Amino acid sequence: MEAAAAHELLVRLAGRLPDDVLWRLRDWLAAGAAAPVGALLPRALLRNRVGITDAERTLLAATAGENRLVDAVLPLHTPDAPHPAFAAGPELPDLAVLGALAVVAGHPGAQELRHARRGRHGEQRVLLVLGAERAWELTGTLQRLLRVHGDRTPCVEVLPGGLEPPAYHQAAIVGSRPVWVRPGAETESATPATSGAS
Repeated sequence: MEAAAAHELLVRLAGRLPDDVLWRLRDWLAAGAAAPVGALLPRALLRNRVGITDAERTLLAATAGENRLVDAVLPLHTPDAPHPAFAAGPELPDLAVLGALAVVAGHPGAQELRHARRGRHGEQRVLLVLGAERAWELTGTLQRLLRVHGDRTPCVEVLPGGLEPPAYHQAAIVGSRPVWVRPGAETESATPATSGAS
């Protein structure tokens, strides 16, 4: 499905494309505007000089169709290791996170919601959802919720079930705090590497 491929690619580009570009593309995708996302994403990659792997190029081709710019995007063997610093979100969630919890708990397939702060001074909120059906729709809903609560460039990472978390998301998971876990769910936070970060 075109939307699923586009969402997976946008997940993989977190930490590589600027936040303001990512949230807008994700918002359009959630609104059903997959064609404009496919048209603009190759341009955004070229403008920001972001290379993509062969697997990502396959996702880009599925998203962008016959766009000639797909072949012009820089090749990349493996994405660079992430360098953002992540820290656990506050122990007491604010209204934005509580609102996100209510949305995520009712979304099909969602297994866990985690909260992190990114940056040297924790200036950027990052919400992570592990496992979700129609992940692009949940992403859009949560982004709009965070915008209402004052996040200018909302960072929402929804990883569909079965997707191995890219390095950026592994770092975010390790540095985050669990907000909600579906009862009986086995998620990434159950691994020894992340359980100590909670």
